[in-house]
Amino acid sequence: MNLGVYIQVPFCQTKCTYCNFHTGVVAREKYGPYADAVCREIAELAVGGDLFALRDASVDTVYFGGGTPSLLEPSALADILAALHRNFGCAKVVESAESLEVTLEADPETITPEKAQTWRAAGFNRISLGVQSFDDHELQAAGRMHRHADIFAAARILRGAGFRNISVDLIAGLAHQTRASWEESVARLLEIHPEHISIYLLEIDEGSRLGTESLAGGSRYSAAAIPSDDAMAESYESACARLAAAGYEHYEISNWGLPGFRSRHNLKYWRREPYIGLGAGAHSFDGARRWWNVHDSAKYVACIEIGASPREMIEPVTAQQALDEELFLGLRQLEGIDLARVEKKYGVSLQARIAGLREQGLLEMAGPNLRLAPAHLTVSNEVFVELLG
Repeated sequence: MNLGVYIQVPFCQTKCTYCNFHTGVVAREKYGPYADAVCREIAELAVGGDLFALRDASVDTVYFGGGTPSLLEPSALADILAALHRNFGCAKVVESAESLEVTLEADPETITPEKAQTWRAAGFNRISLGVQSFDDHELQAAGRMHRHADIFAAARILRGAGFRNISVDLIAGLAHQTRASWEESVARLLEIHPEHISIYLLEIDEGSRLGTESLAGGSRYSAAAIPSDDAMAESYESACARLAAAGYEHYEISNWGLPGFRSRHNLKYWRREPYIGLGAGAHSFDGARRWWNVHDSAKYVACIEIGASPREMIEPVTAQQALDEELFLGLRQLEGIDLARVEKKYGVSLQARIAGLREQGLLEMAGPNLRLAPAHLTVSNEVFVELLG
């Protein structure tokens, strides 16, 4: 059994206005004890893995997410990777398709030549850059710390350190974004020519300061300057065309990769493959159950220090939940799902559930696969709600 391992680092330099994650700004003195706690959680799982057949598992992807994992000392990140190698069967890191994929999320302004070289030496071979925009006005309004010059500097540093697998994130719909500024961001992105690209539509919900303000009709955090839904959709569709022309494969609603550079770790989520989450708020899945750790980082560290389980909840996945996940996670992939395989696996017929969506042109068959119609990817959430309703 191959596993993905996700390491949650819930610390940031500042809270972005659009962020709805369980992250926070804490004193740097908290970073070291947190990294130590993650190392201890790794060791304790390996010897007493009551929820996972850990001894029979081999880790083939590792993902440090957050938050801003690049804030941790490079030595602390190296210690966590070393703990994984000591306690789990990890693939040897070589520059090939069979290598262990080790990703570190990093903000551009946190990257230095010394850090990048240490990361590479420790075993990181993929960097995910939280760029979001190349427009300084948009970045400032969103509460980001970096500016467009920092992005280019970070890319040069990473290439100089030997990284040959870089992913860059953009957000369509940031406050003050115009069609012109969006097209400029995409152009600058293509100048950097990363191996992987993620493009997300701005989420407007009560989980962020910007979302709360926008829903209330207020103007703080530049909420009144958020583009319309139609403008966001147009930006996304324009990016789809430009990335395709540049040779990127669109393999998931929000993700593109050059040939051979899809995110192997994130594919585990969409394919419902097993993964372990370590750290505060991290989620795990073994095919039959999901569980997650407490979200508060201080409480997480305290639990580890006294030898108590940091798990907040463990819940079985029912057959209906598994089917629903198979549908909405599988349909996020542009190739879709093998409809006959899913029907056979769960002993159901889905024809009645998909008939109306097919008639509307929102779902379509591509050979044996059911997939989202490529022209309607921007309304995928609405499709999923109707499909699962």
